[in-house]
Amino acid sequence: MNKLFLKLSGIILALLLVVGTAYVMVSSYISEDYVSEVNQRLYGGIAEHMVHEIQPLVNGKVDTATIQDIMHSMMVINPSVEVYLLEPDGDIITYVAPNKTVELESVRLEPLHEFIAADPANRPFLKGDDPRHADKSNIFSAAEVRDDAGNMEGYVYIILSGDEQASVAGPLQSSYMLKLGANLFFLSLLAAFLMAMIAIRYLTRNLRKIETAVHRFQDGDYEARVDTDTKGEFAVVATTFNDMAERIGANINEMKSLDQLRRELIANISHDLRTPLAIIQGFVETLIMKTEEMPPEDRKRHLQTIYNSSERLSGLISQLFEYSKLEAQQIEPAKEAFNVGELAQDVAHKFSVLAAGKEIEIKLDVPQQLPRIFADLGLVERVLNNLMDNALKFTPKGGQILLEIRADQNDVRVRVADTGPGIPEADIPFIFDRYRKGNRSANGRNVGAGLGLAIVKKILELHDKSIRIQSKLKEGTSFIFELPRMEVVG
Repeated sequence: MNKLFLKLSGIILALLLVVGTAYVMVSSYISEDYVSEVNQRLYGGIAEHMVHEIQPLVNGKVDTATIQDIMHSMMVINPSVEVYLLEPDGDIITYVAPNKTVELESVRLEPLHEFIAADPANRPFLKGDDPRHADKSNIFSAAEVRDDAGNMEGYVYIILSGDEQASVAGPLQSSYMLKLGANLFFLSLLAAFLMAMIAIRYLTRNLRKIETAVHRFQDGDYEARVDTDTKGEFAVVATTFNDMAERIGANINEMKSLDQLRRELIANISHDLRTPLAIIQGFVETLIMKTEEMPPEDRKRHLQTIYNSSERLSGLISQLFEYSKLEAQQIEPAKEAFNVGELAQDVAHKFSVLAAGKEIEIKLDVPQQLPRIFADLGLVERVLNNLMDNALKFTPKGGQILLEIRADQNDVRVRVADTGPGIPEADIPFIFDRYRKGNRSANGRNVGAGLGLAIVKKILELHDKSIRIQSKLKEGTSFIFELPRMEVVG
């Protein structure tokens, strides 16, 4: 806020100084003209008075002695005047001026004619040629010189503000401008300070609210928002901060959720990994301790159990690595055209042995004429394997698993259905979460969904597809997804 105050004060001060300098220059110019106009009004009749007092020209000739005496007398009274006697065409006949230096030989008559023709009471402010300075003009007084018969003989032309006055007025003018400038500087400084205080107070009324909200947010109050006028000076800043705070808050909540999921994932993976490891460790210890007295049949059974547990452990680890790669988008599908019906037959045949051991029937419903699909063969096979494995896990003894495929104009639809206990409606939105716990099991126990369904969802997302669930309690569950037909893709 202090920096803002200094910047605003400096800007306002600079503006005031610029305006003040312009004001001083304009005031100086106007005051100079004002003084000149006053002098012309006061002494504008001096030339006419001189003509009335003397006869500058006698029979067309200059009365030099008389003119010089009168001119010198006038300059004694007013040293700033310069007196010139002109021909009717404006040529200078004679003059009385300080230092006897004159640059012009004639004077333009237009200003003289305008001056003489004007009413003395309402005479305009006029400037004429300054004979001593060819490039300047000056205030003057002028009168016609006529003989007794009224014939034009010339003009009396008097400069009312000569070099003598300029030599005195110049330093005074500089002194005046210096004083005015100094006073204006301090007044500008004071005005800038007061205006900056008022401007900052007015302009930052909403900025203070933003600053307060930012400090609260910085201190950990992630619900802090700027409650300000949407039409205020900092409405855009306030709206931007609120949007940013919303995104940060959402990211923080997401990070908390992800952290919670990570902890749950680690706990569930640790549990699932610990189980086969404990089985392997227990049976290995049994084999070590009872090697001599253990019958060959028991030893074979123990080794088979160890092998099965190691296979399960290897599968869990493979699932974990596979899901990590999918989540990190390190897997790029290699799409190709293939017959999904043939793939479904291979998968159904592979699981038929496991299903027969559990007295579960696997039914395959695939039309003879089925269009080829365009997808990653290996990843689609992984989807079918995971769905069949999930169905086999939750289908009770004597149940049925259906692998059905149908085609429409755009896609090929795949459905894997079981006759298991079904999924509670409240759990359906979370069934594809990593290691989401549910109540669906063949024997009534809580079972974790593991990573299998999460991998299915990720693979289908790589193909820009989704999977949906249809489930009824005590009747079964269906997983349905579509894959693009070759004709549609290419």
